[in-house]
Amino acid sequence: EVQLVESGGGLVQAGGSLRLSCAASGFSFDDYAMCWFHQAPGKEREGVSCISSSDSSDDNPYYADSAKGRFTISSDNAKNTVYLQMHSLNPEDTAVYYCAAGRVVTISMDYYDMDYWGKGTLVTVSS
Repeated sequence: EVQLVESGGGLVQAGGSLRLSCAASGFSFDDYAMCWFHQAPGKEREGVSCISSSDSSDDNPYYADSAKGRFTISSDNAKNTVYLQMHSLNPEDTAVYYCAAGRVVTISMDYYDMDYWGKGTLVTVSS
């Protein structure tokens, strides 16, 4: 059974930091790109960052413009875990953050390219 289990969400003040974790199981972690998406209330789910161990291009990992310079994605293939370190959080970052895995992921981080999804973890940034 495929599982993606997110953790690390919570309430943080503006300017603060959080680190999200996603533990994966049930599929070959090394063969998939791992991504973080977020979905704010009333908005579409959109890609935040993706990382692929098989992509040697300079673009990898990918970041949404809103995440560049503030968020860092990393993965520990020995633990089948992907992380999202978030700094300088602001209220606009408030959303449910989802971990996702996709065989083929492009810089556009398309929702439809993801094969597996976690249930999400809520991040709330207070002003």
